[in-house]
Amino acid sequence: MWDEHVLRLLESHASCRKYRNDTVPKQDIERIVSAAQRAATSSNLQMWTAVVVETEAVQTRLATLCGDQNHIRQAPVFIAWCADRSRLNTVATHQGYVQNTEYLESFLVAVVDAAIAMQNATVAAEAMGYGTCYIGGLRNNTADVVDLLQLPSGTFPVAGMTVGVPAKQSRPRPRLELPAVLHWERYRPDTTAYLSRYDQVMRDTGVYQGRHVAGTTADGDPAPEVPEEQYGWMEHSARRVSRPQRTDLSEVAQRQGFKLR
Repeated sequence: MWDEHVLRLLESHASCRKYRNDTVPKQDIERIVSAAQRAATSSNLQMWTAVVVETEAVQTRLATLCGDQNHIRQAPVFIAWCADRSRLNTVATHQGYVQNTEYLESFLVAVVDAAIAMQNATVAAEAMGYGTCYIGGLRNNTADVVDLLQLPSGTFPVAGMTVGVPAKQSRPRPRLELPAVLHWERYRPDTTAYLSRYDQVMRDTGVYQGRHVAGTTADGDPAPEVPEEQYGWMEHSARRVSRPQRTDLSEVAQRQGFKLR
């Protein structure tokens, strides 16, 4: 028999961007990260690290580096989740070996480890009554984040996470219909009907009002003006993916010891 409570918790997830001033006790943070440790990890190599930031000055600096997001300043806790093969350098050296991080797989598997751990942490935090929000902006100024958090060679900041008691209840956003993401036996590329329906669903939420982003058309022109009632998930997403982002990541990853061959 499955646990309906867990399923309902997963299905009710929503990002939290407004927090009360309540502090998050150290033992609660430790419980959240301990739950992350129980996540699946490739070959039990445990290639991730969580750096918890509660100091106002450091958190303020991180907020600026992550795109000037105010809820990072306001949140009681910020956690930087990092891919981490630095511990394995110690292990390999101790045993008389040299860790090979020349190839993309060594970087990718550590990033996946960190991502799986982060999801466990989110579920644990929400089960304890906290709200969370992932911060992809941790990669906006990656080299500066590396320096600020003094991340050693073999590590890379994957994403941040704010944690705190929600100031108000966040509502889950609609998701694509299941057949758009669930394929049986082979990939079925024709999902246009599902995308169009979802586009209308997201427009109806009003979430994109006043949030139009820049983009570049297939002809290389700037994205045209679109009436508010026509700007939905498809237009918003197409514009976002039309622009190169965080173009320094490969350089920083290589500086951190990942050659990405």
